[in-house]
Amino acid sequence: MEQPSLRIIGILHGDIAGLDEAPRNYDISDRTGTLEIYPEYQAGLEGIAAGQTIVVLFWLHRSNRDVLMVYPRGDRSRGLHGVFATRSPVRPNPIAISELKVLAVDGNRLEVSGLDILDGTPIIDIKKQLGG
Repeated sequence: MEQPSLRIIGILHGDIAGLDEAPRNYDISDRTGTLEIYPEYQAGLEGIAAGQTIVVLFWLHRSNRDVLMVYPRGDRSRGLHGVFATRSPVRPNPIAISELKVLAVDGNRLEVSGLDILDGTPIIDIKKQLGG
């Protein structure tokens, strides 16, 4: 079987420097930032416009990849759960998903709101929100 490969298509620029500053989820965040898409992938942005909602997949490069059991949202009263039953950033393949509102498009840069991801996080894919 061919080994899967992953291409980083860009990088996030934002003001969230550490986990303690990050909102718990994109749907409760009003944080803004910029998705910088590398020039070789810029053509893939055609059709994305301000006002749309996009789904962005990030590679959480600073996450622990060896943890399989977590307390959901750090709440020990809820008991341990397997990472696949949670939205925890620690997991074997640390992929995050966020629905972000596009505020502006400028060439290979998308200004977005709703960030819950750390500055410098690699972007692995963007999809237009279903029905949008």
